[in-house]
Amino acid sequence: MKPSAPVLEPRYYRDNFQRLCDTVEVLYDDLLQAEEQAWLQSWRAASEPAQCLYVRLISRVGPWFRVAKLDYPEIGAVSPLLAELEALGLLLHPAQATPESFDLEVLGRLFTLPEWRRAFSDCVPTPPRSKAQWMAAVESLQEPAELLRERLCAFSGDSLVAPLGTDTVELFQLLFFGNRRQNLTEFVLSDLGIARYYPYALTRQQRRFPCREAVDEYGQLGLQADTFWLLETAAEHEKLIPLATQLLAAPPRFATSKRGYWALCNRVGRSLERQGALALAAQVYQCSQLHPARERYIRVLEQTEEWLQAQSACEAVLAAPWCEEERDAAQRILPRLRRKLGAKAVARRRQPAAVLDLQLPSSQHRVERAVAEHLAADWAAVHYVENSLFNSLFGLAFWEQIFAPVPGAFHNPFQSVPADMYQPVFRQRRTAALAARLQQLTQGDMAGELRAARARFTGYQCRWVSWPLLTEAFLDEVLACLPASHLVSIWERMLFDPGENRRGFPDLIALGRQPGEYCLVEVKGPGDQLQHSQRRWLQFFADHGIPARVAKVEWTDA
Repeated sequence: MKPSAPVLEPRYYRDNFQRLCDTVEVLYDDLLQAEEQAWLQSWRAASEPAQCLYVRLISRVGPWFRVAKLDYPEIGAVSPLLAELEALGLLLHPAQATPESFDLEVLGRLFTLPEWRRAFSDCVPTPPRSKAQWMAAVESLQEPAELLRERLCAFSGDSLVAPLGTDTVELFQLLFFGNRRQNLTEFVLSDLGIARYYPYALTRQQRRFPCREAVDEYGQLGLQADTFWLLETAAEHEKLIPLATQLLAAPPRFATSKRGYWALCNRVGRSLERQGALALAAQVYQCSQLHPARERYIRVLEQTEEWLQAQSACEAVLAAPWCEEERDAAQRILPRLRRKLGAKAVARRRQPAAVLDLQLPSSQHRVERAVAEHLAADWAAVHYVENSLFNSLFGLAFWEQIFAPVPGAFHNPFQSVPADMYQPVFRQRRTAALAARLQQLTQGDMAGELRAARARFTGYQCRWVSWPLLTEAFLDEVLACLPASHLVSIWERMLFDPGENRRGFPDLIALGRQPGEYCLVEVKGPGDQLQHSQRRWLQFFADHGIPARVAKVEWTDA
């Protein structure tokens, strides 16, 4: 019998918000300022229906709402609840707001075209047809926005309210989730059973932000990132120079802001580079420790013909690369720089991947499926796996290390990987644990370990593991053919750069009936080219004796 779908409680959103507040209070009460503590006390003092209404308001696009449109059956009559929230200092009326709170854009969003017509028909001699035209005509009257709002409310018979404390709510969400990306929707996905998260520990010792200054710095960086996005959207590139100057003058003090700061430096530097501000772009890139900062810096030096400096920077990258992409880029650039300096460039050693040329009848299906069907005649099974297989095996192999209680790695209950998963520090911070696990997998029963991990962790969210692919039968098929030494080699490369090396795997795996009988197949249709990540994996497979082919397909009836 198919299990029934989970049903949310009518006031689930209030319960989730209560959980958010409770968690923040436990983990961060020492960081909260007096007005934030007062907001929390007011929230706790409200009745449950009033709390429900408040959460409804802060969860919608506002800040202003029409009272007549506040209709929630699970709450009941809203008028007494609005009065309660106002008495607790959690609600704002227009009379208490600044005039700047109501511009035409806000009023246009709140009131309909018929309401604009009724309110201003006696002021606009030639009635426009569209709402935008009505708003433009009303704007030409040059009346204060406060009077426009009063007139619209009077003719619609409605009033407006706005929740207070939204800045504090945003702070609580930041403290709870540890980022500006996640929100209360995560609770709903968990409540519905759509996402089931691994129960890692959350303690004050592991919290993301160590002090209030770190929180404020993170928030300021977020505002700078928003400013950059607005300037790019509006193509106001000349205003990037003050933003770049700010970034140069105030590098982050706390680890919680560094990666975001580096990413913003990279975006600002690239935009400056496109505008021709090369000297400033170079300075901004040098503030970043995140790829592609060093690559872009080298390319700026190339544009300014500073060949010797560019060569030195390139050699520094190759001596200690941050990631695969950076190393690959430096290996491509360095020969060009050496030629510019009059030296003989050393050719890069490459072992070409074995090619399987196929002439197949054209198919209405994807080219990967056509190749899989063709290869099935020579193999026990052929599966389309792309990146999912080896990523899933990696997730099983290192599950406990991925979800280890490393400070700052887990700061909310809705993470499918630690915060540092795709950063170089992931391996550095878990060196001993990863080395011990690799030794255990190499010297022990690897297949048994992976089967046991699948049994223990099935269904939990992990960004590495594709549970629909990794059935028990498929896992057994794969483990029967893939040598443990091949898997260990692949995993060691993935650990060097988890962010980059989780992609680029071949499309298909062909499995035989004996250990070691398998082949990885990258499929390329007519005109398709190998990507850099795919070339790197194919080179790695060739270097380590891992069977891999590139199937180049031509349609016989094209």
